[in-house]
Amino acid sequence: MADHSEVAYTTADGNDYIAHEATYEGFIKLVKYGTGTVIFVVAMMAIFLT
Repeated sequence: MADHSEVAYTTADGNDYIAHEATYEGFIKLVKYGTGTVIFVVAMMAIFLT
């Protein structure tokens, strides 16, 4: 069997955790504000189109 004593991503060269965290924060903001926008649009449609 393979030796699993060391996790590969902790020793790999070229990992940019700062960029990874910035991208993740941007994604979370996009989901948060996107969800709010969709809820707002649906609520306005319910009010003005009925």
